[in-house]
Amino acid sequence: MGAAVSSPDRAVDEEGSDSHPSRPGLADIPESCISSLLMNLDPPDICKLARVNRAFHRASSADFVWESKLPPSYKFLANKVLGEQNIATMTKKEIYAKLSLPNRFDGGAKEVWLDKCSGLVCLFMSSKSLKITGIDDRRYWNYIPTEESSTCRFKSVAYLQQMWWVEVVGELEFEFPVGSYSLVFRLQLGKASKRLGRRVCNVDQVHGWDIKPVRFQLSTSDGQHSLSECYLQGPGEWVYYHVGDFVVEKPNEPTIMKFSLAQIDCTHTKGGLCVDSAIICPTMLRERLGKS
Repeated sequence: MGAAVSSPDRAVDEEGSDSHPSRPGLADIPESCISSLLMNLDPPDICKLARVNRAFHRASSADFVWESKLPPSYKFLANKVLGEQNIATMTKKEIYAKLSLPNRFDGGAKEVWLDKCSGLVCLFMSSKSLKITGIDDRRYWNYIPTEESSTCRFKSVAYLQQMWWVEVVGELEFEFPVGSYSLVFRLQLGKASKRLGRRVCNVDQVHGWDIKPVRFQLSTSDGQHSLSECYLQGPGEWVYYHVGDFVVEKPNEPTIMKFSLAQIDCTHTKGGLCVDSAIICPTMLRERLGKS
């Protein structure tokens, strides 16, 4: 037969000598070209391609690749959670990797990170960062430890025993990347604990929430407003109550917001409520909260 044998990189003639020079491979692509290509991909895909070869690995670490994935307001966020001195010694890839992880600030009362796909901010505010009417009077409210570390991001929740006037208010000034965001409260009727390794929820003190709805409000410094009402439901389960949405249109400008939940009808008492946190997340991710 004596036919020539070929491979993807070269052709061999009948006498075994190369008839054509080696064809270019992935290793021959200039790193600058690879980096320009990677800029058009999402961060998870960049990390996958970094494993192709050394050239891709080096190209994937270029500062301009990762700076293109950071939002314009990333310096505000980085200064808040990393500190200005640390930023000066970090590569853009290191900054992105750090900001993509949950970072605590304000004495550990808040937690923030960048969503890896959208580049938008996710922010959790614990009950201790909120203004709760009567929180200093143990006849009404108590901070109780929680063992639900898999679902509660903070070590304690605010628990209402009984009160006539219930109001929880949050205030925040923050530079968000441009995009659409939702704000929700994470609440539960009843006090959860573990018994013989199983989760149980005491709902003995739950009362008053089926008489009048709770009012949720959100307002921002640029004139956005939201108002809604609903009855609290699902005793024994954490429920995410949508307060409202807001849009950030200008980068590098702080958004000042105020939000609240209130049931201030003094014709009846209310009790048995756990307040875990208030959450700000990209609107497109809001439906995932209950599943995460």
